Amino acid sequence: MVNGTRVVVTGTGAITSLGHTTRETWESLKAGRSGVRRIQAFDPAGSPSQVASEVVDFKPESRLDRKEARRMSRFVQFAMVAAREALDESGLEITEKNRDDVGVLVGSAIGGLEHIEAAHSILLERGPSRVSPFTVPMMIGDMAAGQISIAIGARGPNYSIASACASGAHAIGEAFETIRRGDATAMVAGASESTITPLALAAFCAIRAVTTRPGEPSTSSRPFDLERDGFIMGEGAGILVLEELESARRRGAPILAEVVGYAATADASHITAPDPVGAGAARAMKRTLEKARVVPSDISYINAHGTATQLGDVAETLAVKDIFGEAAYKVPISSTKSMLGHLLGAAGAVEGVICVKAIQEGVAPPTINLEHPDPQCDLDYIKEGARELPITLALSNSFGFGGHNASLLFKQFRG
Repeated sequence: MVNGTRVVVTGTGAITSLGHTTRETWESLKAGRSGVRRIQAFDPAGSPSQVASEVVDFKPESRLDRKEARRMSRFVQFAMVAAREALDESGLEITEKNRDDVGVLVGSAIGGLEHIEAAHSILLERGPSRVSPFTVPMMIGDMAAGQISIAIGARGPNYSIASACASGAHAIGEAFETIRRGDATAMVAGASESTITPLALAAFCAIRAVTTRPGEPSTSSRPFDLERDGFIMGEGAGILVLEELESARRRGAPILAEVVGYAATADASHITAPDPVGAGAARAMKRTLEKARVVPSDISYINAHGTATQLGDVAETLAVKDIFGEAAYKVPISSTKSMLGHLLGAAGAVEGVICVKAIQEGVAPPTINLEHPDPQCDLDYIKEGARELPITLALSNSFGFGGHNASLLFKQFRG
């Protein structure tokens, strides 16, 4: 590690069910809008769950080269669009002089599942000779990072992370550490996911992870609510441009926030369920705060993992109480998955973007649909609409199947 290296955020990009840009997504979140609707990508009739948080009206050929777009999975298309938005805001130009020092780290929990499903159908119906030669590059999870690197000419560290629903947070955290140890001066980092497919829906229904709640789709995602019964599948991408501070200053880049802490831990407990008392999550938060040299009472806002599963919401609440003590009841917390659904591998990346916007504007987005608070989830979950407050330190939590935990800490930039 290069001692004293500070890492800042100079650009953000997002595409979600609430908008095709960071601004559109953020404005909808502040307004408490839900992106959940009946599935449009295919007919979900017969499935116990028939709703999702889909990106609608997305025309990749209007944002990307038509020929190249046809050779990209939907999750890669999302990542490319979000990366371009983040780079445009950052103003970072990749040149022959700096290209070896700019890297790309974009995660995905699952990758191009729709192409695996389609290729398997072709294999069974038409034989192996009819399987497309583009199947492999369209299904593998590292291709978002690879395609972005190719498009912008970045030749620094380039890889992907797959750690289930912690992928996006791990990607941002590892990109942060890459800059701190001197292996890059800038990193395009985040995650992308698009797995609202018949197989994925059936699989998540089979393990009873998703909601089967009847009624209005927009009320389906209910983090911390007594009537919650599972998460809503979502899709989209979140990308940050992370940059070494002095590099950003030299080129007059906009500095949106600073990354000051990151930690990763494991539950070592169960393949899908969290540690019952959130011990692994608590360790991730504790180490993040220790690395940043702050105490729990310094935290202004927590963007919770908050998936609306029975076990997960309680475990996270217990973890916050464990680390924050009495301060747990004073820190504002929200689950933006109540509006966006659960973007799986991309969740932590989009929530990183949200934390940056919250710091910039001094607004914490709400947790919607929290109508019947669970007595075991008794913290301040911002249930009455967006809240204006000074946010100097925002903590973002992400936890994934397999017991993966990651916490990120963003800070208001002060020169």
